[in-house]
Amino acid sequence: MRLIVGLGNPGTDYARNRHNIGFMAVDAIARRHGFSVWKVRNQGLAAEGTIGGERVMLLKPQTYMNKSGACVGPTARFFKIPPGEVIVFHDELDLAPGKLRVKTGGGAAGHNGLRSLAEQFSADTVRVRMGIGHPGDKDRVQGYVLSDFAKAEQTSWLEPLLDAAADAAPMLVAGDASGFMTRVALLTRPPKPKKGADAAPTAES
Repeated sequence: MRLIVGLGNPGTDYARNRHNIGFMAVDAIARRHGFSVWKVRNQGLAAEGTIGGERVMLLKPQTYMNKSGACVGPTARFFKIPPGEVIVFHDELDLAPGKLRVKTGGGAAGHNGLRSLAEQFSADTVRVRMGIGHPGDKDRVQGYVLSDFAKAEQTSWLEPLLDAAADAAPMLVAGDASGFMTRVALLTRPPKPKKGADAAPTAES
């Protein structure tokens, strides 16, 4: 079994926050792949299903971001899922909005959810870093991540990114991180300018 975790804060007040893009990602995966209803498990909400023929559990900790490990650790240990089989979706300040990268392990880089996972479970999980951009000043970071995505952001890049991640999830579950990233990049690539008769007219001498 694979465990896919989305990091975020519980409750409607936080639902559309930038910090909750991890929750949004696993919700998109659940919808796309027809997962079961969400049930309470180990201080979290869990849903089970299959992706690419492999059994998968989705998990959204309800402990608040800075205590995510208190939910993920017991769940992974109960099902005997090693850190390398745990995939964590989370927001990433150091990536441009709409960009996505996958890495295994590393430091928390100030992310309280990742820090809690490292302290109460392991730092060696597979991480799907979902770019939300940086406000430009470290003193503005807390307010920025706890603010909602603007409507323009939702339509221009957030919804396409979530849809692409859900579409490419079978590659991620199969361990093909490179293929997953390539597929997401392809699906979220801006359309090319039209050529030929539909192109903008050019001046003639």
